[in-house]
Amino acid sequence: MGSTEHNSNETEERNITGFLKRWGLLIVIIAISAYGLTQGWHQQFTISNLIRNQQILSDFLVQYPVVTPLIYFAVYTAAVALSFPGASLMTIAGGFLFGWFWGGMLTVVAATIGASLLFVAAKTSVGETLKERAGPFLGKMSEGFRKNAFSYLLFLRLTPVFPFWLVNIAPALFQVPLYTYLIATFVGIIPGTLAYAFVGAGLDSVILAQEQANPGCSAAGTCEVEISALITPELIWAFAALGLVALLPPLIQRFSKKAQ
Repeated sequence: MGSTEHNSNETEERNITGFLKRWGLLIVIIAISAYGLTQGWHQQFTISNLIRNQQILSDFLVQYPVVTPLIYFAVYTAAVALSFPGASLMTIAGGFLFGWFWGGMLTVVAATIGASLLFVAAKTSVGETLKERAGPFLGKMSEGFRKNAFSYLLFLRLTPVFPFWLVNIAPALFQVPLYTYLIATFVGIIPGTLAYAFVGAGLDSVILAQEQANPGCSAAGTCEVEISALITPELIWAFAALGLVALLPPLIQRFSKKAQ
């Protein structure tokens, strides 16, 4: 009787451990994200707040030159992992604080780590479930995606049409290897990240122009600066063109097979 009860407890412990390994990270991410959204954390990521607090942020960087980038790195990583909106604004803030190059590269690494955390959480939970229940169509589709995973991921990262959080999760459903995901994510987000960081590095001149047109708007938070006005359609088309270039290898491979 005691042996049976002991075996039952061990089985239950293994089941709980297995459940936590499979779903624990995703549950934590969803719980923190839901709490943050209800508390309005994402509403703090606005261009007005950045302009209003520009002097405070600059002074903090001067006073704490090492701690400030570490805080930015941690916050950005968490924001991406939790799929909070406003990553582009944080990228602009990174360019404003640290310059377009260092701010951009700091953001690229933080975004890659944050995206990978969400990817791993989705892959070990939802991805494993879909893999176990996948039919022939989904299995074939998953296999096709994995064969050209790097090119497809690069296309998704470079083309600013698809939501960042969706691109973080979708490859997990197709069981893409983590190293492929890491490299494609890191390389693919560099152009867009550096573009937004470059905008942030030139934010001083934008604020100066706004102050001349509307004195005191920085402190009042009434400066009217739209991101859409800073990121031109030509830049978006350039990213789309880069994305299409990323699709050339699988397209050439497909056409060469048909020709043979």
